[in-house]
Amino acid sequence: MKDYQAKNIRNLTIVGHGSVGKTTLAEALLFTAGAIDRQCRVEDGQATMDYDPEETKRHISISAAMAPLEWKDRKVNLVDIPGYFDFAGEQVGPMNVCEGALIVVGAVSGLDVGAEKAWAMCDKTHSSRMIVITKMDQENANFDKVLGELTDKYGSHLAPIEVPIFEGNKFTGVACLLEKKAFVGEGKGLKAVDIPASVADEVEKCREALVEAAAGADDDLMMKYLEGEELTDEEVMHGLRQGITDGTVVPVVCCSSLSRVGIAKLLDNIIDLMPSPAGLTLAGVNPRDDSPVERVCADDQPFSARVFKTMADPFMGKLSLLKVTSGVLESTTLLYNVNAEKTEKPGTLYFLKGKQQQQTAKVCAGDLCALAKLQSVATGNTLCDQNNPVRFPDMEFPAPNISKAVYAKKAGEEDKIFSGLARLMEEDPTIRVEKNVETAESVLSGIGEMSIDVVAAKLAAKFKVECLLQDPKIPYRESIRKPIDVEGRHKKQTGGHGQFGDVKIRFRPNDDPSDTEFHFVDSVVGGTVPRNFIPAVEKGLLENIRHGVLAGFPVVGLTAELYDGGYHPVDSSEMAFKTAARLAFKQLTTANPVLLEPIYHVEVDVPDENMGDIYGDMSKRRGRILGSEKVGDLQRVTAEAPLSEMFKYATDLRSMTQGRGAFTMRFERYEEVPAASAKKVIEAYKAEEEDD
Repeated sequence: MKDYQAKNIRNLTIVGHGSVGKTTLAEALLFTAGAIDRQCRVEDGQATMDYDPEETKRHISISAAMAPLEWKDRKVNLVDIPGYFDFAGEQVGPMNVCEGALIVVGAVSGLDVGAEKAWAMCDKTHSSRMIVITKMDQENANFDKVLGELTDKYGSHLAPIEVPIFEGNKFTGVACLLEKKAFVGEGKGLKAVDIPASVADEVEKCREALVEAAAGADDDLMMKYLEGEELTDEEVMHGLRQGITDGTVVPVVCCSSLSRVGIAKLLDNIIDLMPSPAGLTLAGVNPRDDSPVERVCADDQPFSARVFKTMADPFMGKLSLLKVTSGVLESTTLLYNVNAEKTEKPGTLYFLKGKQQQQTAKVCAGDLCALAKLQSVATGNTLCDQNNPVRFPDMEFPAPNISKAVYAKKAGEEDKIFSGLARLMEEDPTIRVEKNVETAESVLSGIGEMSIDVVAAKLAAKFKVECLLQDPKIPYRESIRKPIDVEGRHKKQTGGHGQFGDVKIRFRPNDDPSDTEFHFVDSVVGGTVPRNFIPAVEKGLLENIRHGVLAGFPVVGLTAELYDGGYHPVDSSEMAFKTAARLAFKQLTTANPVLLEPIYHVEVDVPDENMGDIYGDMSKRRGRILGSEKVGDLQRVTAEAPLSEMFKYATDLRSMTQGRGAFTMRFERYEEVPAASAKKVIEAYKAEEEDD
């Protein structure tokens, strides 16, 4: 593939709902442009963009995949983004570096949640967008209905630039409003004909709306339009391009990916209408003094690039996908990683076509490429010329909201498990693995049950090690309700020196209920417990509060007052007093001990129509609603709920809201567990103790 200047490059993500046909559309575009030899189906497991074994097995996209094509002396970089919400993190990097997005909407299914989320992400990343109504060859396909749904949602932004043509019930071509011609035929076999009379009225109506949208994007054109003058075709095209670039106009086209009707025209529209990266300015800071810095997308600028995705390969190692935001990247370019403050050599440069790698000598500004084995580089990092440093803004990835404890299936393979997980975390920033010191579990977190299942499958496929997943243990606590006065007496004769320690301790709940610390009070007078043994008493209690008397959980909110005791001048020792303290602690069973559970502050963002479902569901989870407020187009419900009831909330919320809902959680405090629930926890603990 030849070198392309920024003005001749188009970088596009393909986004939308799961199973709406994004990968099939990418396949049709690549085949029509001659980038691949045959058009494969996702169901066959041979699609260019779905090459991971998990993708071919599940027949869905799991990872963002990249492939370039050439069309009319232009290069189009396509990045196919998974539509399932479990893999929402895959769209963050590509949509932060690509100037445009094709939002795919089904001609039968219509406007769906995936398209709405893609639109919102385009707003966030300032991406130009084009809506592609696909599957026009399917029975019950209805372009007008889908266009009506889109218009109801997004109003005057939309500007259809094509109208579908049917012969009988067969989708045969599109009428182009810009060229005032119809184009029929499949793939490259495109033939320009006069617009059929059957769609002439609709074309005229849509043409008027298109001209108005184009005029609205430019003040001079708007003045001319309002004065009743007719805009030339060149002026309409200029206004349309301007509106698409600044986001005020969103063109709507239609096609069939399987029959490839309308695909060649879609490629023409991409080339003619979607913006190139040429001349785009990206703001950053100078890492040396945090002063503002800008980089213009041009070859004559200092080199800079953003890493938008990392791929973990057990054979090739780490593969970093990046966009050259300014300057030219060559195999001799020294790469300064601003985030890690390290310098690396790039080695071989690649253009990726799915899993295929094509070597290249250089990459111009605005283009996408891949580099292997950059050890210090992670997704979101900025690479630049060390003499002209710049750091671009961090990319914001969705926070994990579902967790599983992960164990090695075979004893002794723990290291292999965590080595593989470390590699997979490089690939997916939405995955986290943390060691819970308290429960001694390793907890794997992601943004959906499927994403965690995929991680487990990749461990087996890529790193040849199997893991077990289960709900994490809850970090319960224990406390007491009433004060008690107890004695701990340890006396033992074993021949020679014996062991003797005697302590009298008052245990009571802390005066402040919010104070969860352990407090030791020394009230001994008269030397009944020698001063040199008092630290041993405190140490003995500190060791024992880690394992409470109910179910072995740490004890909190406790004050222990040592006020009296006894000793033997020969047999007393630190160990004897530690043992005496333990015996006193065991008597907390008489202090009305209680089990405490972690309570989390939860904020749930949902559409108005789902408020009742959220309230009812939260009540079932023993949650308390604290209030709600309007946040943008959504309602934010604030609540508190026990952690034990929230493990599968991500999945349930998605089901209740058809994927429109989102939530965040943070630890708030501990509260007493209801008696029935506490009984189950204690019984489970005792059963586990017996098994051990």
